[in-house]
Amino acid sequence: MNNSRLVKISKYLSRHLRHQPDRIGITLAPGGWVAVDELLAACKKHQLPISRDELDEVVANNDKQRFSFDSTGTLIRANQGHSVEVDLQLEPATPPSVLYHGTGHKAVESILQTGLCKMSRHHVHLSSDIATAKIVGARHGKPVVFTVDAAAMHESGYTFYCSDNGVWLVDSVPPDYLAIAN
Repeated sequence: MNNSRLVKISKYLSRHLRHQPDRIGITLAPGGWVAVDELLAACKKHQLPISRDELDEVVANNDKQRFSFDSTGTLIRANQGHSVEVDLQLEPATPPSVLYHGTGHKAVESILQTGLCKMSRHHVHLSSDIATAKIVGARHGKPVVFTVDAAAMHESGYTFYCSDNGVWLVDSVPPDYLAIAN
């Protein structure tokens, strides 16, 4: 499959598995899951037919590993980043001592004052490495990376989760736990 087709499918799946499932007539079950057959039928009905092979390729090769299948391969979900109400059924996890958050330079002053907020998403997304955080930040202009003192937050009672694709999630990060990394 050509790369532009992969990107188109990935963006379409992100929109409908994370933000607007009702737009194509699907309902996310607990955990954010939807039956693969139901998803493929809905995509076809809404003018973007996707084959099972294409879906498999997008799940396997998406650079951000945004999607995953359940152990049977009959259910699919977006791993995180939802703006619709969904219980991803993630278990609390002990984070590494330091995590990272990438953003655009225009957001730095606000973040230093108010911390990191989940905005329209379910959680703040954190990376376990600076390189990933820089890539995320570059989507918003000149990237700036914050270090997050995850160990101190965890000690203070903040709950962290790790999604299937290794993104760390937390409800918020107060400014006291942040420092500019670069």
